[in-house]
Amino acid sequence: MENNMQFTACTISVKHYRCFDKLTEKERQILEKNSVKVSYKKGEVICKQGAFASHIIIMEEGLSKVFIETSSNSLILKLIPGGNFIGMASVSEAQNTFPYSAIAYVDSVIRQIDRVVFRQLLTKNTAFAMEIIEILSSNSLQIYGRFFCLTQKQAYGRLADIILCLSERVFKTSEFDLPLSRKDLAELSGMSQETVIRMLNKFINEGLIKMKAKKFQVIDFERLNEISRTG
Repeated sequence: MENNMQFTACTISVKHYRCFDKLTEKERQILEKNSVKVSYKKGEVICKQGAFASHIIIMEEGLSKVFIETSSNSLILKLIPGGNFIGMASVSEAQNTFPYSAIAYVDSVIRQIDRVVFRQLLTKNTAFAMEIIEILSSNSLQIYGRFFCLTQKQAYGRLADIILCLSERVFKTSEFDLPLSRKDLAELSGMSQETVIRMLNKFINEGLIKMKAKKFQVIDFERLNEISRTG
């Protein structure tokens, strides 16, 4: 049987937190009483790898990156725009620390939900629990596809994936201010900063994109999608 699934290095899953629509009014009130909104400035740490995970985190506004770090290197797992959970590892009773860090790319607003209360709602509301399972499944498939591409696709395909992801899923427009540095783009696509700069210039010269300072515009979606498909 032919497999028509297209893998991309995109960092964004398609599932958002519409799961809360499954809660009753009483359950929503319980959730509201046991959650708090927190504002973060650009560059501030939202959660730290290894820190105690006492809450579930939702990105309500803004953009953050989730990454794993060592003493010398870091690997970006995902970009998180508004309307998405910042990971779901802390849902597990056995996971009491964050296995990743998250930093705000721009000024952002997050919601922290008490982990114990969140788990109680999962046990009481089957429809809500099923939505969370769907989110976890979608996130897993997205991450599998992303790392397949990072190891199997050529550099041009990986960069095309990231550009399309930013345009179609993060900013949802062809023209936007890019808050990511060339170093960030390199980490996202698994390449050196020098390689990213060289390929961005090639994409510009071929009429695929336009860049001026922080202004970024996708010109030729068809050709970028073809580069993404062929890898």
